Amino acid sequence: MMGLPLAFTEPLLLIGLVSLPVLWWLLRVMPPRPRRVEFPPTRLLFEIAPREETPSRTPWWLTALRLLAAALVIFAAAGPIWNPQTGLAASKAPLMIMLDDGWSAASNWDTRIRAADELIANADNDRRAIALVPLSEPNRDITLMPAGAARVALRQIVPKPYSIERVETLTAIDRFLKATGDCEIAWLSDGVDTGRGEEFVAGLGKTLGDRSLTVFEGGTSSPLALVAAENAAAKMTVKVLRTDSGIATGTVRALDQKASPIGEARFTFGPQDKETEAAFDLPVELRNDISRLEISGEHSAGAVQLLDKRWRRRAIGIVSGSTSETAQPLLAPTFYLTRALAPFADVRLADKGSPQQGITQFLDQKLPMIILADVGTVAPELRERLNAWIDQGGVLVRFAGPRLAQAEDDLVPVKLRKGGRTLGGSLTWEKPQHLASFAADGPFAGVAVPKDVTVSRQVLAEPDAVLATKSWASLEDGTPLVTGEHRGKGIVSLFHVSADMRWSDLPMSGTFVEMLRRVVEMSGYTAKPGAGVAGEASTETLAPLHMLDGFGAFGPPPATAKPLTADYRDRATPDHPPGFYGPAEGPLAVNTLANADRIAALNTASLRAKHATYTNAEPRDLRGWLLSTSLALFLIDAIIVALLGGGLAALLRRRAAPAMILLGLVLAGVAVLAPTPSRADSAADEFAMKSTSQTRLAYVITGNADVDSIVKAGMSGLTLFLAQRTALEAGDPVGVDPAHDELAFFPLIYWPIVPGQPKPPQDAINKIDAYMKQGGTVIFDTRDAIEAPPGDNGASQTPGMQTLREILSSLDVPELEPVPREHVLTKTFYLLRDFPGRFNSGQTWVEALPREDDDESAQRPARGGDGVSPIIITSNDLAGAWALRPDGQPMLPLTPGEPRQREFAYRAGVNIVMYTLTGNYKADQVHAPALIERLGQ
Repeated sequence: MMGLPLAFTEPLLLIGLVSLPVLWWLLRVMPPRPRRVEFPPTRLLFEIAPREETPSRTPWWLTALRLLAAALVIFAAAGPIWNPQTGLAASKAPLMIMLDDGWSAASNWDTRIRAADELIANADNDRRAIALVPLSEPNRDITLMPAGAARVALRQIVPKPYSIERVETLTAIDRFLKATGDCEIAWLSDGVDTGRGEEFVAGLGKTLGDRSLTVFEGGTSSPLALVAAENAAAKMTVKVLRTDSGIATGTVRALDQKASPIGEARFTFGPQDKETEAAFDLPVELRNDISRLEISGEHSAGAVQLLDKRWRRRAIGIVSGSTSETAQPLLAPTFYLTRALAPFADVRLADKGSPQQGITQFLDQKLPMIILADVGTVAPELRERLNAWIDQGGVLVRFAGPRLAQAEDDLVPVKLRKGGRTLGGSLTWEKPQHLASFAADGPFAGVAVPKDVTVSRQVLAEPDAVLATKSWASLEDGTPLVTGEHRGKGIVSLFHVSADMRWSDLPMSGTFVEMLRRVVEMSGYTAKPGAGVAGEASTETLAPLHMLDGFGAFGPPPATAKPLTADYRDRATPDHPPGFYGPAEGPLAVNTLANADRIAALNTASLRAKHATYTNAEPRDLRGWLLSTSLALFLIDAIIVALLGGGLAALLRRRAAPAMILLGLVLAGVAVLAPTPSRADSAADEFAMKSTSQTRLAYVITGNADVDSIVKAGMSGLTLFLAQRTALEAGDPVGVDPAHDELAFFPLIYWPIVPGQPKPPQDAINKIDAYMKQGGTVIFDTRDAIEAPPGDNGASQTPGMQTLREILSSLDVPELEPVPREHVLTKTFYLLRDFPGRFNSGQTWVEALPREDDDESAQRPARGGDGVSPIIITSNDLAGAWALRPDGQPMLPLTPGEPRQREFAYRAGVNIVMYTLTGNYKADQVHAPALIERLGQ
């Protein structure tokens, strides 16, 4: 009824509503007005004020109240039903029921079956034939059947554990409709588009033509799905997908191979989020035992993510034979190895000591993979332990270097020549060599070959008959770059260059990371032993072992499941349903959705169809509620009549004193319970008044007493300098806590970064984000420019910068760039080239400005964006240079202490403050002549 789930068992009784106007007229004329009789003595009563008055006619609002009560009685007599059983319009044409039966329908499968049962029952009452069309079976023959047979066929349909291709059923539907003629269609949709939804909707509209279509969707919870599980360095994460909106939470459970719980992780959807993430913060040993992730309460194959050996994070030990380079970490071989392996492995460095001790340490820990970087001779007893470990499945990777080039060792896949091949040596190249293409049947097959990687030195292998089969990667001249072979169940591999930048620039490339990833993937579950990996093509097939059904439960493989190749990485299909394939000790997992898959809401708006919703509620009779409401209205009417007649007034007059006492008690209680301004509100008001009475600079209170005292003194020193050199007379700086204080009062906030300090709560991050988006500027100062290691990327490796990165990871930060010379920040008050503080070696970063190519823009003396940069990042410790003692002397020394360094630090502060207060007005062409004159251009 009018879009509401409301129906009436006796709708003809609603005709009684027509009588309401007559009832209105009767209530207005009954009782009849009193007859007027002239009686002269009554004139004596005219001057007496009546104490009570009785209206001669019933008030209109009282009449409306009575009519409403009468209308409710009529509605109740008509038998209103809320959530009536859904049915299609009465028709004699056959009924075709299209049913979505993919994984996305499984979570609310009972609701869909109940809706289909209801449609079949209604068709049975009208003696109509029925055709069932599960959209997962394009080759199924569509036939009409009686209601009894349709019910039996409906019970045989179960949700499939993979995404269905609705488009493939259009041919069968078109053939059936052409043979049947007139037909009514009901589509029980799951509302999910897994890839070709628009194509199916468009094709269905053309196929149906003018036939009646009802689409059932909505009324049920959105299906959830899991994709892209990743076992990262600190935690395991998995993405949770949905199609609707609104705030929602849930739990993802982690299970091992025996279905024993390992852990749980909460996830939360924001109002408009379509995907979110659940994270398991567990030790790597526990994370490696996880074989199944599932969403609690969501019974579908899409809500399950199966994990196999590919998701195990291998523990890898690194032993270096080089001398310790702690003072210059970029020179250490472990530097590049650690950073290349960290994204996908648990890297463990050997304790300080000899390489032999490190190898023994990792063998005792039973690690699946050990890397030896330029380790020369290995003790005989330790060599025996290494060989036994390799035979049992261990992977040994070695990197060349001066020590290995001079040693004689059999823990390498090929025999080596002593010495090395060096650019300019006896076995010289005319120029550094580039990499050749990787073998198609080797472990590095498919890896892109970088054109900018060159090799200037390598250790050479002695030529023999099997060298080609052991070569995994080669240089353009044919000499091997990486060799490897199987020994027992394990692998021995050798990179013929060093693990640092001395012999090649391979460690600086992304190819180096991918090559190590491929080797790591072989650790712990290597293939059958053979002469060499390069000579073995991956043609192994794996038989189905345990399969998931549509509800996400394990069962035996169906008859239609086929074996697949060991390198299968695609989503599940009808031939390869989701589950485990291969041997029980090392199966391969196939999931319903691939890592890159996403789901969306299915748009059926283009169809000429009626839309209905699924209902989980039982029909409810509303007669009792309506009759009770009508009785309440009649009681209200009786009370009003008593008030108008004066009966209650007389009663109240006799009880006036008690009534006044009761009223007084009520008012006193209200006064006591009324909310009073809290101390917190008073403090907030005082903070707001203090912050807005004058322009003030602000700084973030870190909780570190030393840092906070220096920053406070620095901001006070800058405020004093501003008053001396500019027209700005700012108030005393204010320390703020982003989690609790209002930030909108301040044009500029200085945030000193304390290395290792915990990340602020998300509420504080959200307030900073809102402050920056609303025009405020935050200066993040890591104060560690002097601690940055040498190199182009050294500044990003400091502890302060790492802490800052963690903070910025939750902020919507724009693209940044070092302050260009033509930036308006260099010209807002003083003309500056850089922005020194206590240190002058750090770089200052601001929001990147759009680059313009026209000549006129290139000649502009100042360039600005649309507004002030919301973020400024520096490491020069600005506040340390501004800080003054109570006697007016500088609080901290400068490094390197160049002449006028402190003066320029103050000037940098002035420019930043003026920039935040005045914006980019100096970028305007109106100021170009004055700026050009001052610059001498």
